[in-house]
Amino acid sequence: MNFDYNEEQQLLAASVKRFIDKDYTFEARRKIVGSSEGYSNAIWSTFAEIGLLGLPFSPDVGGYGGGAVDLMSVMEAIGEALIVEPYLSTVGLGAQFVARAGTHARQQAILPLVCGGKLKMAFAHTENGARYKLAHVSTRAKTTSAGYTISGEKRIVVHAPSADQLIVSARTSGGDTDPEGISVFAVDARAAGVSMAVYRTIDELRAADVTLNDVHVPADALLGEEAHGLALIEEVIDYATALLCAEAVGAIKYANDATLEYLKTRKQFGVAIGSFQALQHRMVDMVISGEQAKSMAGLACAKVDVATDPVERKRIVSAAKIKIADACRHVAQEAIQLHGGMGMSDELKISHTFRRLTMIAQQFGDADHHLERFAKTS
Repeated sequence: MNFDYNEEQQLLAASVKRFIDKDYTFEARRKIVGSSEGYSNAIWSTFAEIGLLGLPFSPDVGGYGGGAVDLMSVMEAIGEALIVEPYLSTVGLGAQFVARAGTHARQQAILPLVCGGKLKMAFAHTENGARYKLAHVSTRAKTTSAGYTISGEKRIVVHAPSADQLIVSARTSGGDTDPEGISVFAVDARAAGVSMAVYRTIDELRAADVTLNDVHVPADALLGEEAHGLALIEEVIDYATALLCAEAVGAIKYANDATLEYLKTRKQFGVAIGSFQALQHRMVDMVISGEQAKSMAGLACAKVDVATDPVERKRIVSAAKIKIADACRHVAQEAIQLHGGMGMSDELKISHTFRRLTMIAQQFGDADHHLERFAKTS
């Protein structure tokens, strides 16, 4: 398998890197994180101008018709720069539900706005006690003469505070853990009955616990088939997991580069600590973890683009997430160790990279969860 980017992907990667070097320095990021919104509308508009928001969507809605492989360079840049804008939540999650299962009218109403940077999205799915079980949904949707009313609570909805639209899973039938009976709805984030308890996550993203109290949505807010939404949720989550793996590759690359530079410049006993053989061996192991992670991320992104068999897709994505989670833990912890006490200081970007890698290792399922899923699909 060829893991090299083609010419168009290389050009895209170069343009994203130029933008980050100029407009998304670590200091600029610190100001964005410290702002009341926790993201930058100006940066989001720039994403739209250079075509990043429309990459995976059809040209019919203003996109470019790309796939997860085409998004890899973008996600790597997001990981390397620790970008906090809601790219994965909007492009890799929320809008994917609309693109894959929305009515033509809803696609035309939402996706052009997403591509143009006018609409941000978040996926509200996780609930108390569910952990990584996607079939655990207790939020209820009742049929009305005009559509549905949704009531329930969702936890740790990343980027919900900035979202204009929420994609909400709700049960139209069955028990709280039944695979059947789950439906997916597009909900206005500012609709009557929607409330949020907003907070900042450990990796400095904005999230919220979302409460829905008899929220009315029209009939065409339903995405896909009623009561058969679990397969759609699994498909989109696997797609987002593959993109998350690519983001991890970028963060790991920064951690390795920063640690190598530190080993070359930090002196002890009159010599650079990078001259100590024991530290060289540890640095080599970190680089190997990074290369393995990059290969598995590429495989996962390629698979979610072409896999027609959901079992095969799940197996490959889980295999990638296992390796990525292990690499995140290994590289993040070694980077902090080799930086010494300075590695934990808020002034150094490596400490923020450590937090993001720690969260990526858990997001959409940790290594243990995916090891179990891999075993079931092998």
